[in-house]
Amino acid sequence: MMIRRILVALALLAVSGLVTSTALAQQGPPPGAQGPGPGGPPSGSAPRRRGLVPMYVESMAFPDGGIVPPKYSMAGGSTQPDFKIIGAPAETQSFAIILHDIDVALGGPGDVLHWVAWNIPGDTTQIQEGKLPEGSVNGLNMSRRNGYMGMGAPAGPRYHHYVFEFYALNAKLDLPPTASRDELLQALQGKVIAKCGYIGRFRSEPGAGPAGPPPAR
Repeated sequence: MMIRRILVALALLAVSGLVTSTALAQQGPPPGAQGPGPGGPPSGSAPRRRGLVPMYVESMAFPDGGIVPPKYSMAGGSTQPDFKIIGAPAETQSFAIILHDIDVALGGPGDVLHWVAWNIPGDTTQIQEGKLPEGSVNGLNMSRRNGYMGMGAPAGPRYHHYVFEFYALNAKLDLPPTASRDELLQALQGKVIAKCGYIGRFRSEPGAGPAGPPPAR
């Protein structure tokens, strides 16, 4: 009888241990525990998604998300900033750029278009201040002029956000310099192999010069 009770107790302990081990396995490792060893993904990292290209840009004019100096605004003569393109796909044939002020609604979803450019050579890694590489095309901005139009947000309590969109394409575009932003976006369909953005914040200082885009001609 005594031996039977001991065997029953041992069986209950074994079952209890099995349940506890299963529960711990389902909960995962405790906080602070190390992740998988060599060969597995780093602890806490997400797997790289297919088609995600690590292209990005830098500029000496202002940091990404930083304040845009007056030099690059309308009041400063609308000097085009420089850009360094990093990590573009090897098969890139051309780049396109769209710059717009996302804090303005012109009677609808449309905003202020400051710059569109395309057919920037695919081997470009550096865009110099004030000009695009040879062969590039400057499209029409909001003022119906070809080229870069500087920031012009009015003086006030808040900054406008100016978004530079960079597209790496697997082809060149057959567009005239008079093409609209909508026509450019349409031409990009099926050709974009990487994209990244760069943001500048700007507001005019009181008495610093004109605010907003110049009148169309």
